Amino acid sequence: MHLEGPWLSTTGKQKGKKKFASAEQARKSRDLDASWKELLKKHNVEAEDRKRNRAMTAAPLSSTYKLTIPEGRNTTAHLKSVDTGGNATLKAPKVYTGTMVKGIATMHKSNAVPVFSNEEAVDIAKMRR
Repeated sequence: MHLEGPWLSTTGKQKGKKKFASAEQARKSRDLDASWKELLKKHNVEAEDRKRNRAMTAAPLSSTYKLTIPEGRNTTAHLKSVDTGGNATLKAPKVYTGTMVKGIATMHKSNAVPVFSNEEAVDIAKMRR
């Protein structure tokens, strides 16, 4: 989510107060809203009661619900494990004995570089900055 742009935001999406271009449009809107509410009452449907009834008639979640394994996927006990006969011993770690590197030189911006011969040391010393 943090890599997406502001178009994916879920905040600030609420509409403000409804503004009308004229008083006539505001009156029409109020009339339509009132007629809609009358129609709902006529057919005995009220929004809050409908929500409450739906929530109260929903089946409760049962804690005794048990997952079952589909047929054909019962167990994998019949599958044998493959024996390759090999072992996975740890390889000896590589340790530097100190015979190759003559020293450490600094190149550009404190970049440490190992020096293996006298020629490399001279080349690094003659480098321009």
